[in-house]
Amino acid sequence: MKDVSLFRLHLLRASYLLLVVGLGLTVWPLIVQHAATWERMHSVAACLLGALGLLSVLGLRYPLRMLPLLLFEVAWKAIWLSAVALPLWLARRMDAATSETAVECLMAVIFLFVIPWGYVVRTYVTASADPWRGRAVSPARALEGSVLN
Repeated sequence: MKDVSLFRLHLLRASYLLLVVGLGLTVWPLIVQHAATWERMHSVAACLLGALGLLSVLGLRYPLRMLPLLLFEVAWKAIWLSAVALPLWLARRMDAATSETAVECLMAVIFLFVIPWGYVVRTYVTASADPWRGRAVSPARALEGSVLN
């Protein structure tokens, strides 16, 4: 945490707050007051996004520990934009609903500037992996990053 500024931590907290409020206002009403028959994939997506919003509350307290939530948010939107929206846009077949979703997904570009990418690389890419076998690691030591292989 010593290499992530307090300002960046507050930006991360603001990002989690955006997810909490945004998903709380848009997705949770769908979950709580859904129709008796709810299309399966729509219900799955709503519940997944509801869980993302709910877990984002933890990001307010632990902005670095909950970074995988922001990485997930950026990843799913980038995949949807490249696999769904872009082909439709290139074929000039994008309807109003898809355009609206694309604009909403493009707003995730904000997270690209908020995420501390150096920290992400050091923590999730170049750091030693958790052991596959051998002795167990205490949660405190795992969080400290002091696990020796």
